[in-house]
Amino acid sequence: MGDLLAKKERPFHTLTFLAIEAALAAGEVLRQGYGTRFSVKHKEGDVHNLVTEYDLKAEAAIIQLITRHAPDSRFLAEESGTSGEKQAPLLWIVDPLDGTVNFAHHIPNFAVSIGLEKEGQLFCGVVYQPITHELFVAEKGLGSFLNGDPLSVTKTSHLNRCILATGFPYNLAENPNHCIEHFIDILKAGIPIRRLGAAAIDFAYTAAGRFDGFFEVSLAPWDCAAGVLLVEEAGGKVTEWDGAPFDLRAKKSILATNGHIHPQTIKLLHRV
Repeated sequence: MGDLLAKKERPFHTLTFLAIEAALAAGEVLRQGYGTRFSVKHKEGDVHNLVTEYDLKAEAAIIQLITRHAPDSRFLAEESGTSGEKQAPLLWIVDPLDGTVNFAHHIPNFAVSIGLEKEGQLFCGVVYQPITHELFVAEKGLGSFLNGDPLSVTKTSHLNRCILATGFPYNLAENPNHCIEHFIDILKAGIPIRRLGAAAIDFAYTAAGRFDGFFEVSLAPWDCAAGVLLVEEAGGKVTEWDGAPFDLRAKKSILATNGHIHPQTIKLLHRV
């Protein structure tokens, strides 16, 4: 952790440092497994919705470490679901391996994502890319950082000068919320789109100013808990596609941008 935060020591809360430590521990598990032979299973009857033994190992490492240092914790994790005492004040929302399909196919674009809700509000978020050693950290009121350096969203105000990111649901063939038409409509507007296969990274890159915005038809809480705070603390805006406040648990549409292009993007997403 010292190397990744060495550029500028930040006055993070001890809980944020705990999230960082847990993400780094899980990242080391993933780094050791990446490119090796491992078991892969399909979830929910979908051939592309995968879970590997390293999803499980990384998640176990996170939960064990956090529980040891913060026993008043409960968890909402992608693989193991809910755990811990219902009345525990700290809720850790965990995706141990966002981008499992990439990992399983030896594509080095995946991340650990850990978000913390305290008193019903997002308190901190960490997204860690173990292959690139990029550690994205946000704490409520302190800002967003990459390896210790402060982040800021882009200042681009014209949508036609932007680059956006997106992802597709596993049930893409059902075309939920006309996501295929939305994708085509944005392409027809001449706006370049990237599809990296890991929503946590899309959020982190938007916070870092690498993307001007990110949209997706639906995400689970563990896909976006850390990322939402990263974007907001970097000066960006996160809502549903119609501009309504984003609800982490609603699994509805999500739009994260630099704020400047938000109204234009909402308008474009409503042309279909």
